[in-house]
Amino acid sequence: MRPWRWAAAGALAGALLGLLAWAPAAWLAAALASATQGRLLLAQPEGTLWRGSGVLVLAGPAGSHDATVLPDRLGWALRWRAGALELALDQPCCLAPGLRLRLSAGWARQTLALLPGAEGRIGQWPAAALAGLGTPWNTLQLGGTLRLSAAAAAGAPVWTLTRAAGRTAVEGRLQLELLGLSSRLATIAPLGSYSLTLNSAAGAAPALTLVTLEGALRLSGSGSLAEGRLRFAGQASAAPGSEAALNNLLNIIGRRQGAAAMISIG
Repeated sequence: MRPWRWAAAGALAGALLGLLAWAPAAWLAAALASATQGRLLLAQPEGTLWRGSGVLVLAGPAGSHDATVLPDRLGWALRWRAGALELALDQPCCLAPGLRLRLSAGWARQTLALLPGAEGRIGQWPAAALAGLGTPWNTLQLGGTLRLSAAAAAGAPVWTLTRAAGRTAVEGRLQLELLGLSSRLATIAPLGSYSLTLNSAAGAAPALTLVTLEGALRLSGSGSLAEGRLRFAGQASAAPGSEAALNNLLNIIGRRQGAAAMISIG
């Protein structure tokens, strides 16, 4: 190759590396919006793809005017560590300190691992934020707290997603607690507290289990999440003495079958 061609190739490679090194945070905002079909947005992005911050917004479907802005800016730092890309996230209001995502990619196998903060904590959010996603959350107008966690040793991955040989497999256990849940459609507040567990063993589809921890509204059910499709069957009922106060809410939750409301998804 002639010297001028080597020089041109070097200049082009340098320009590309420089562009990547200073890629704007707006690129990440665009990728997040595309991946979530516009339901999770990163507004007011600042910094670069590798280190920056932005405001997280939960938004309704196309044409909806519903939106909820989460408190505190989300900060991130993306770096190469131990042969993998590691994404550290920081949001004082909602995310546990030390929360990270790690991507290990090869020609035949790619793995995304979630590493929680101390004591397996992942995050905590106000249930009212769900109203930004539109129907039915804007109708329910939930109150209470959503807490996501996982049982794992400090620094150990609790949830891994692996893509190999054209197949996707997940492994791990996540627990979402709905604490002190309330709704504007019910006169009883709080309605109760609940636990939704997503558990997946190697080679098996993730299994969902919903149980009631306490409260007047009793929720239970089970299901699975396979190839991005959710299947769930459960029921809702009122504790003795709460039937009249919860009757309208039960009619909205699912198809009535006697005193219970049947829940079916997928």
